[in-house]
Amino acid sequence: MSLGAHLIELRKRLFIAAAALVVGMIIAFIVTEPIIELLSVPIRTIAAEAGREYTGLNFTTVTSGFDLRMRIAFAIGLLISAPVWLWQVWAFVMPGLTKKETQYTWGFLGSAIPLFFAGCTVAFFVLPHVIEVMASFVPTGMAQFFDYSTYYDFVFKFLLVLGIAFVLPVFLVALNLAGIVSGRDILKGWRVAILVCTVFAAVSTPPADVFSMLLLMGSMIVLYFAATFISMLFDRRKRKRDAAAGIEPVAI
Repeated sequence: MSLGAHLIELRKRLFIAAAALVVGMIIAFIVTEPIIELLSVPIRTIAAEAGREYTGLNFTTVTSGFDLRMRIAFAIGLLISAPVWLWQVWAFVMPGLTKKETQYTWGFLGSAIPLFFAGCTVAFFVLPHVIEVMASFVPTGMAQFFDYSTYYDFVFKFLLVLGIAFVLPVFLVALNLAGIVSGRDILKGWRVAILVCTVFAAVSTPPADVFSMLLLMGSMIVLYFAATFISMLFDRRKRKRDAAAGIEPVAI
């Protein structure tokens, strides 16, 4: 295909992806009410347990409610339309990939997407504990107003960060498949990995919430060793294939 044909193809793919996103946002906008109710559960719990009558989600402008619903609709619409826009990206890139690259890409997506949602799920269950622990530092008898924009940004970033953190082991496996690092090299750094997981979990959760920190830290450590085990299996298979072909092993 010529450059012009590629640009036309790209425009077509982008248009379909954008249309799917708009449809997803419209569907998501309809269900924003129960989602806002769900996100507000920790706030209502704080108000009930601490006896703070005026504690709640605070909307300070005329368009605040609409703005929050649009933000939620965009995030959920992006997830709903993901099968469409991911396929459009894949359909545009796939013709330029080799068969092996195509298999690796499918494997990467097939493992990264579930892990991302697993991280978001863990974050969703940890999040109420984080909010409640942080709210416990507010003096007794004081009102606490949660600005809708700040609150939503905190929730969204928390889910996103933990989702990405759960995908990092997939990148380790990808580096192994690319021949950049071996499984043994990954295993040698287990002490550093555990330290990084511990620090990340400690920074991502409140200091007083030990349960959330241990849950996050344990999940990341398990994923790290799972990535190490898979990389060592790939290394073993590669050594057998090279031995069968009479190729001398090369130290990575």
